[in-house]
Amino acid sequence: MNVTRTFDLLDHLVENYPQKTDILSEKVNGEWIKYSSHDYYKYSHYLAYGFAEMGLQPGDKVITISPNCPEWNFVDMALAMSGLIHVPVYPTLSADNYHHIFTHSEARLILVNNGKLLRTIRPALDRMEQKPEIFTLLSVEGEHRMVEVLKAGIASREKWLPVIEQRKAAIKPDDWMTLIYTSGTTGDPKGVMLSHRNLCSNFLAHAQVNPMTSDSRVISFLPLNHMYERSMNYHFQYKGVSIYYAENMGSIVQNLAEIHGHGFCAVPRVLEMVFDKLYAAGKDLSGIKKRIYDRAFKHGYRYDYTLIKKVSLGYQLMQHVYDRLVYRHWRERFGGNRLIVITGSSSIQPRMIRLFAAAGINIYEGYGLSETSPVIAVNNPADGFVRIGTVGPILKGVEVRFADDGEILTRGPHVMLGYYKDPDYTARVIDSDGWFHTGDVGTLVAGRYLKITDRKKDIFKLSAGKYIAPQLIENKLRESEYIEQVMIVGENEKFASAIIVPNFNTLHYWALKYKLHYRDNAQLIQLPEVHDKYQKVIEVFNKDLAAHEQIKRFRLVVDEWSTATGLLSPTLKIKRAVLLDKYRSLIADIYGHQESTMGSIWSVFRNIELPNLGKWLGQSDKVGEE
Repeated sequence: MNVTRTFDLLDHLVENYPQKTDILSEKVNGEWIKYSSHDYYKYSHYLAYGFAEMGLQPGDKVITISPNCPEWNFVDMALAMSGLIHVPVYPTLSADNYHHIFTHSEARLILVNNGKLLRTIRPALDRMEQKPEIFTLLSVEGEHRMVEVLKAGIASREKWLPVIEQRKAAIKPDDWMTLIYTSGTTGDPKGVMLSHRNLCSNFLAHAQVNPMTSDSRVISFLPLNHMYERSMNYHFQYKGVSIYYAENMGSIVQNLAEIHGHGFCAVPRVLEMVFDKLYAAGKDLSGIKKRIYDRAFKHGYRYDYTLIKKVSLGYQLMQHVYDRLVYRHWRERFGGNRLIVITGSSSIQPRMIRLFAAAGINIYEGYGLSETSPVIAVNNPADGFVRIGTVGPILKGVEVRFADDGEILTRGPHVMLGYYKDPDYTARVIDSDGWFHTGDVGTLVAGRYLKITDRKKDIFKLSAGKYIAPQLIENKLRESEYIEQVMIVGENEKFASAIIVPNFNTLHYWALKYKLHYRDNAQLIQLPEVHDKYQKVIEVFNKDLAAHEQIKRFRLVVDEWSTATGLLSPTLKIKRAVLLDKYRSLIADIYGHQESTMGSIWSVFRNIELPNLGKWLGQSDKVGEE
């Protein structure tokens, strides 16, 4: 059958993969609980009947706040076939963001996974005059449970089955079906309205470039409320790939090994952490083992799976040697199979892709936004269109062109319906010809492969008029084993500088080797030897940068940049505006400025009433009135 609405996946699964016993699975009390294609179909419909019994009407909004689990999918499908609007929300937001989403969406119902999450959102709920109903998946004293909805649906099946079937038949591909609040790095989250056509056209297209089959198993750990992981889950379901939800972020490798998985989706930060652990393992070796391990890394940095048959016989021979001695042991930690890993959200270091590919862990970059459902381009291993350092060819059915300033514009069935309650901003990003302005700058490599160079809003100009694309430089610097995070600064200044969070695991090992003494990390980064080390690291990268891009000064900081500290977005991108504010004194010190306090003084005085000044100034008595 044709899949034109997301809930059509249920019929597609039952028709094409009726024997599938583990289309969705989760681990509970140490045991994998598996749901078949028929289970998925049945529970989704029962919940739809239950929502109807509760009195929810087509167009009503329902918020879900939950880690990944099969039940999330049951709810998602039940809402879609009922004509209800699914509003999946991150479980890690601030009270202010929760309050904004709860009120802005006008949700009638919030489905929250557990008591801990309920306590997290309680401050936002307490500020609301009209509170939505609350149901929890797990048992929480004094709260309604999702199982009540399920039971109500089972009991009222005969009553609501014909009604839900009528609603399903009436739903068109262009109907609005979900509201996604973008994580963003500044300001309140915006609500992206997506239709069935938006989502289906997109996941059907990127499913065609993935060589996985219904015999494949994947682990899922990125939040399903993010459009990237959600679209990939639809993609896997369409192909009949078994989806196993990881217990938590700390159990990914263990869970992947348990299921002998064939792949997963990730953001670069997750892969960087895996890389760091593999690299650190080599430091505990000695003698010939260490030399082999180190050479396996150097060999991998030169690997290119698109050219492996064209390289020298000597390189191919060493590939077999290192695979037998090193790489296969890495794969064994992940379950033993060669893996397909799809990554997006931000760029990943090319050398990391090469090394993992040499080890049979093939990483394919893609690109997109929530507003584009989400994929615009992705590397295509199924057809052999792969290029390391790019996000791959443009997806089938997607149009792309470039504005005069290099901004990527896209048009097609994947472009959102608009921003909820914000037609003015919608008109700013989708022009009269239907082109969505991504805000990203890029180019085509070899006439086929899209390469992202930076965020348009992040590009800044030095005082001499030269432009700096900070992400390009930051991505290069993060290739160093000594750098955990970095932000390039220097807008309207004479030169570019860097704020650097060291990779303290590597730095501690280096400090031990050179017998440096320090009390804590704060004292460590103040040591002259450490400053000299990072100066040399930067000088290596400066050789490959244009003169105006080179880093002239830097400062090391000990702060953790994470979602928990509010310095990274939920998709692990740096919150540039927040960081610039946090380190404004440090930046002022870099450039020899004295931090001005006039802004705060003016904000205090600007609205003070000064009587009788009007006759002198020829204006109203309120100075600074807007």
